[in-house]
Amino acid sequence: MSRTVAIENFVVDVDGVKTHYARAGSGPALVLVHGLVGSARNWNKNIRFLSQFRTVYALDLANSGASERVAGLDAALEAHVDRVVRWMDLLDIEVADVGGHSHGGTISMLLAARHPQRVRRLVLFAPANPFCTLGHPQMRFYATYIGSYFARWVIPLMPRIMHRRALERMYGDKRRIDEGILNGYTDGLNRSAIEHVLAIMLRWREDMAVLEAALPQLTGVATLLVWGDRDRAVALRSGQELAVRLGARLEIIPQAGHIAFEEMPELCNPAVGEWLCS
Repeated sequence: MSRTVAIENFVVDVDGVKTHYARAGSGPALVLVHGLVGSARNWNKNIRFLSQFRTVYALDLANSGASERVAGLDAALEAHVDRVVRWMDLLDIEVADVGGHSHGGTISMLLAARHPQRVRRLVLFAPANPFCTLGHPQMRFYATYIGSYFARWVIPLMPRIMHRRALERMYGDKRRIDEGILNGYTDGLNRSAIEHVLAIMLRWREDMAVLEAALPQLTGVATLLVWGDRDRAVALRSGQELAVRLGARLEIIPQAGHIAFEEMPELCNPAVGEWLCS
């Protein structure tokens, strides 16, 4: 299949929320779920390659990417799962392989636990999980008055160079950040979007407890974990523990950071393609 295959864009109404997704390829479904402060655009280096094996759907979660901003939307992990399932229903996706990154990986795991009949396989890129404590100081900061004020009023006004510095921390090597990649994280990062991210962060421990309780239900789900060995956001050590708990295969990408699939697609894409076809 040509790597110039077209990527089509669509919008559907999911419980009153205009929800954007990109689609490419043919055959069984592969649903890709982005991470916190991410978007469907984060998968731009993966969709065409993976469309050789699947019909690839890259979803923009509510309050993210090109999807609608809705104030006060339920930010609980279970609510995210429910919205993804209703989106799948609207598209007549009865069963899919599901890939998720970071918080999107957390959503993907709980989706497979709560709706096992809807998920064939999981492909998880450094999913947030109960065994990582790296972000706990940050969560405590945003729970304070000063932290919440900073998130709501300062972050949207920060100069582009500051957002660039934050993205560099997510990469193993900042020289691999291509032109335009930053836009996939900052476009649409308005107050409504940040309010939703803040709501997710404020209930982080509660959601991780929900996920940990659900992990035993995933032991029968074929799962590939992909982790950069320079991940500063979700520790590789937590991925090793998660692999043991799930009986999953762990693929470590040398010199990659938290967004390995975007930073080093030349290594991640073949690994995922092989997994999907095995």
